[in-house]
Amino acid sequence: MVFLLNEDIVFPNPLLAEENGLLAIGGDLNVDRLLLAYSMGIFPWFNPEDEIMWWVSPYRPLYFPGQIKKSKSLRNTLRKFDFEVKIDTNFREVILNCATAKRNNDLGTWISEEIIESYGILFELGYLHTVEVYLNGRMVGGLYGVSLGKAFFGESMFHSIPNTSKVALLALSEMLNDWNFHFIDSQVSNPHSFRMGAKEVSRTAFDGMVKKAMSYDTKLGPWKYNFGDLRSLY
Repeated sequence: MVFLLNEDIVFPNPLLAEENGLLAIGGDLNVDRLLLAYSMGIFPWFNPEDEIMWWVSPYRPLYFPGQIKKSKSLRNTLRKFDFEVKIDTNFREVILNCATAKRNNDLGTWISEEIIESYGILFELGYLHTVEVYLNGRMVGGLYGVSLGKAFFGESMFHSIPNTSKVALLALSEMLNDWNFHFIDSQVSNPHSFRMGAKEVSRTAFDGMVKKAMSYDTKLGPWKYNFGDLRSLY
């Protein structure tokens, strides 16, 4: 059954989602609604011309902090370039790059002005975080996501130099490992996530993991972290 939302900020039990992951339609992108959704393991994903759709994937791909796979190409990229990684310094450039990034499945097109506005508020409130990769002062890769409790819910990433989105993910993973985070959610499985070391868990297992992560205090932003020389990570 797919639930129809109204102005009330409530969601049905995530375990009631359809087999394809669709749980509910409607509602809005009010910040309180978004925070409630993420705290329950629910995420919005929809085309700008359609109603808002809320999802709970049947199998959730998760990265576990400190366990990102370093491919040969990623290692070579880290050796070749002297990157600088920053946290929470330029939300708008990160999300605009994610919105315009070319993807094989066109997933970037769903980042509308409404999304940018609502997630910008989450950033200002300290719930949304960006990881930014720079080369010679220019942003060349990055990602953003929402953090609640000991969970990080990844939303989107981009690169303008090959592998720099992976550099951002690796940096995020190392930082969250130091902070004892439980997982980095990748929302929807794809070959890229598996190559980077994501592992699928069932909807039921994920629901339990989310509830456990939510029992911890949220580390509000802006975040600070000293990555040192990234080449040490390869």
